Amino acid sequence: MRTLHLMLLRSFLPIFLISLLFFVLTLEMVDVFANLWRYLNNDASIKEILQVSLLYLPTSTSYALPPALLFAVSFTLGNLYARNELIAILGAGISFVKLILPLFAIGLLLSFGYFVFHEALVIDTFAHKNQLSRELLGQKVSYSNTDITVIGETNNNVYQADYYNDSAKTLSGLTVLQRGAHSRFIGRIEAGWAEFVLNNEGSGRWVLHEVNEYKTDEDGELVHNSHRRIEAPFIELTPFHFQRKTKNVEELHYNEAREWIEVLRKSGRSGYKAALTDYYKRFSFALTPFIVILISAAIGSRFKKNILLMSLMVSLILSVIYYVSDMILGLLAKQGIIEPATGAWAAVLFFLAAGTILLRHAKT
Repeated sequence: MRTLHLMLLRSFLPIFLISLLFFVLTLEMVDVFANLWRYLNNDASIKEILQVSLLYLPTSTSYALPPALLFAVSFTLGNLYARNELIAILGAGISFVKLILPLFAIGLLLSFGYFVFHEALVIDTFAHKNQLSRELLGQKVSYSNTDITVIGETNNNVYQADYYNDSAKTLSGLTVLQRGAHSRFIGRIEAGWAEFVLNNEGSGRWVLHEVNEYKTDEDGELVHNSHRRIEAPFIELTPFHFQRKTKNVEELHYNEAREWIEVLRKSGRSGYKAALTDYYKRFSFALTPFIVILISAAIGSRFKKNILLMSLMVSLILSVIYYVSDMILGLLAKQGIIEPATGAWAAVLFFLAAGTILLRHAKT
């Protein structure tokens, strides 16, 4: 059995590496030529364009992995069937599932490695690539924001501001609604403007200007006080929480993404479900290498003629179906039509079930 497994791997691995290079090159060319004329119009040098392509290499590798696996497994098993080797193996009483166990092991290892590779390399290079691409195209990102409402991190306070200036780290028209236990109203603070002042330790505090303060006394009466300038240690939020929500979950590590999603949830903004869907997809998509091996193993054993063409065609068709269905379900989840977890996991679970059914009906 060990000899058969080694024979299978010797046939599979070279084809997988060649197909991976092919799909990576295809994705790189699509990305470059899609923006080439815009780079040239903004006087970007060849060196800078090549740097963008190099930074996109880890991302394109992660995108190319599933179709490369589909093609390599389908082509390898199709060759075994065309040369009647698969028939001889099955005729010797060796089950098809037992024969392809090394492929399943590779699928599980690649699924785990995909997540690690994505967190360790893809996220940082993809974020850097997008930043460099925006610079070459003359696109600037502003984190200043208008009409902001945020709920405090560790208390029930509600913060509303007319405008946040990111370059000056100031808020205009700030209103703080202070609440106690069980969301009981205890006070309201209105400030003409506020500034975030850094200290020597690198942290900072908010300083409020032109302040009107309304507090409830022991008798429950509302007391009004005015101040020209007061420090506000009770505001535990940083300027980060008031920034315009332009961050992309795909450019954040999973722990950073989780914190960002919590900020979106507390601010009540519509981007919360979209970010949560992308966050779930990070985990669900990691199972893709195992799923495509499962499906292609069941399909590849059926090819006897035109193996190269059929393997390439089937791998492309299934990849398109998978990505399109995943995209559609993701859009439905981001629009709030279905739950974010459903949008992220439905396509993966469907193809997992389909692969299992196809494998049960494969030649054994």
